[in-house]
Amino acid sequence: MNLLWHSFVLVLLIFQGPICNCSSISDLFDSWCQQHGKIYSSEQERVYRFKVFEENYVYITEFNSKGNSSYTLGLNAYSDLTHHEFRNSFLGLSSSANDFIRLKRGSNAVGVLSDVGDVDIPSSLDWRDKGAVTNVKNQGSCGACWSFSATGAMEGINKIATGSLVSLSEQELIDCDRSYNDGCGGGLMDYAYEFVIKNGGIDTEKDYPFKEREGTCNKNKLERHVVTIDGYTDIPQYDEDKLLKAVATQPVSVGICGSERGFQSYSKGIFTGPCSTALDHAVLIVGYGSENGLDYWIIKNSWGTSWGINGYMHMQRNTGNQEGICGINKLASYPAKSSPNPPTPPAPGPSKCSTFTSCGQGETCCCGWKFLGVCLSWKCCGLDSAVCCKDERHCCPQDYPICDTIRNLCLKRMSNATIVQQPQKEAFTGKFRGLIYPF
Repeated sequence: MNLLWHSFVLVLLIFQGPICNCSSISDLFDSWCQQHGKIYSSEQERVYRFKVFEENYVYITEFNSKGNSSYTLGLNAYSDLTHHEFRNSFLGLSSSANDFIRLKRGSNAVGVLSDVGDVDIPSSLDWRDKGAVTNVKNQGSCGACWSFSATGAMEGINKIATGSLVSLSEQELIDCDRSYNDGCGGGLMDYAYEFVIKNGGIDTEKDYPFKEREGTCNKNKLERHVVTIDGYTDIPQYDEDKLLKAVATQPVSVGICGSERGFQSYSKGIFTGPCSTALDHAVLIVGYGSENGLDYWIIKNSWGTSWGINGYMHMQRNTGNQEGICGINKLASYPAKSSPNPPTPPAPGPSKCSTFTSCGQGETCCCGWKFLGVCLSWKCCGLDSAVCCKDERHCCPQDYPICDTIRNLCLKRMSNATIVQQPQKEAFTGKFRGLIYPF
């Protein structure tokens, strides 16, 4: 065990940089919990998660110690999850993706445009350098990767067409795009594009923020058409040359197999598999390049910045396999935009709490004193779409909706029983705003 431990520390220092001055795997786990804000609901749960963490680090160590791969693995925010838990919680491409490829591709579906024309193809390209890629987002345990891939592609073409980079609302797609897509239960990017076309546009992430769960469609937000698209193009499957042309023009949505164990702990380097070509996850290609004789795609994922290369992966291209690594050549598409966006809709006004009381824009009304079911006093939480705590004194961000008023924490649940601490310092920001009385 001592030899294995020393090998692990060496690998950790080489590939990830020092996390802590640890003398044992238990110390490493404690430091990792602190780094990622992990707490657990019980000591029994903590013991179990430690065992899972230990198994994952042994797998990471053994893989890296072979030294014969173009990529390395490392610890990240998902290192206390079994691979089964991870696979069941963090993907989300529709299970009908392969049927969709067979039946829909090549048909006269709504919005499908002509193929990519002749374009200049530089030897390398990164749309991040051109300001066409928003920050890495985190889908959490909501299986809506399809919505993040679709918004990423629409954000890219909107920047290219208008010069403005606007982060778009995955939550609108999750809540409102229900004709074919299934919210956190999975979906497809083409259907998301069709929804935006038929709706006449999509709202911003700021106005309709992600909640990591399905909700009722907000009709007021649905009518805020901040960014529009005119159509979309399906790239013929197995045609990597046309996929390269498309990426040289704009960021492109793709389906991949993201359920292999190497994906969960990917840290850096060019991912070469092994992996299946059965599609179960959606990502965004934002560029391409070459290193040490290996060509690669630059993949933007939706698992947060703790994963991979600050949320990105380099995935091998030009493998000689027509399906591409992890099936990346099978389900590629991108939106088209030539018309301008509609006039910017007016900013939302104050949030009305009652007849005589309101909170400002970006704040949430919370009841501060309730009697016989009637709120007699209101507070304004300084967070948009916040969760009001039952103690009537505090509030939590919508993406950390569990109030722990005893420990003064905002929490969210991940996987089966893992609880994650809200990382912001201002977890509770309730502000008192006046008194009103019933008539």
